[in-house]
Amino acid sequence: MEERIKAVLETIRPALQADGGDVEFIDFHDGVVTVRMKGACGNCPMSMMTLKQGIERRMKAEIPEVESVESL
Repeated sequence: MEERIKAVLETIRPALQADGGDVEFIDFHDGVVTVRMKGACGNCPMSMMTLKQGIERRMKAEIPEVESVESL
């Protein structure tokens, strides 16, 4: 499961890096993926939208076992 999650994050990472940010996989437990938003994404006021509308939406579409994505 971890490898599948990381593979999806790798497809999202270039867009985040283009804006000076990044995302790091932390954990997967009971359907919840935990990530850390880094760089510009770590303190951006739009990071919650990026997390929920971008990363979470993509994760759920690619990996049905994912119920949500949370950030530390």
